[in-house]
Amino acid sequence: MNALANRRFLKMNGLGNQITVLDLRGSKHRVSESEARAIASEPRARFDQLMVLHDAVTPGTDAFVRIYNTDGSEAGACGNGTRCVAWAMMADPQMGSTAKSRLAIETRAGLLPAVRDSETVFTVDMGAPRLGWEEIPLAEPFEDTSHFELQIGPIDDPILHTPCAVNMGNPHAVFFVDDPYRFNLEQIGPLLENHPIFPDRANIELAAVKAPNHIVLRVWERGAGITQACGSGACAALVAAVRRELSDRKAIVSLPGGDLTVEWRESDGHVLMTGPAEFEWEGTLDPALFTNAA
Repeated sequence: MNALANRRFLKMNGLGNQITVLDLRGSKHRVSESEARAIASEPRARFDQLMVLHDAVTPGTDAFVRIYNTDGSEAGACGNGTRCVAWAMMADPQMGSTAKSRLAIETRAGLLPAVRDSETVFTVDMGAPRLGWEEIPLAEPFEDTSHFELQIGPIDDPILHTPCAVNMGNPHAVFFVDDPYRFNLEQIGPLLENHPIFPDRANIELAAVKAPNHIVLRVWERGAGITQACGSGACAALVAAVRRELSDRKAIVSLPGGDLTVEWRESDGHVLMTGPAEFEWEGTLDPALFTNAA
């Protein structure tokens, strides 16, 4: 029988960003792309991101978390998902200790410390953004990634052009616009995500700076499509706005699912993201899901 059969999962959301949390600590099993897609096909476990807990790798950390998109591909970081993991490990007696108020969560993108601010609100230290073209990565060198050459649409009247590139554990391209809701993101999102300039694909953000402390944002997530919220995307949007001298270093980022507070801390260059995590239900994975999954 597949190692995931009958495994307990938690269905959660961070501002409507659909998150499934799966605890594989104590097991050596690693979720494959086909298994992740199988879980995503189950209506009760359906996710934008699947957060899979593994035993801690680095001494002093609480867990190593692998993150999967709907298409089965792995992501380096997920801010909304990390808040949900923090809730699970601090509020669910079967997964952690309700006495804890701080966690050190390790991912492919590095260490993401999480602090519980209230019963349902958490702050995650997303680390320092990576801004060099080779760190994002881009397929060709750009000295200044706050403005790089990329456009979509007619060459003399492009629909979008000249984004800012940021890596917040995942590659992001932030386009500044007057109104993110007047664009057909369902159509242009896949084209930009898979543009040759992004060898690892990219998350695409449409950002409108309404005030120095307020950004309105829509996101096309790499491997997941349009989502109600994206924590790393909100962080990338603030970093991009600060680099363009359009916003303060701390702002409210409004997404379709709600608001996040994001701060690019000047003292150490780390980006802090604060927002809610909501538990929806729990269930177990049907063994039949994995009949054809490798």
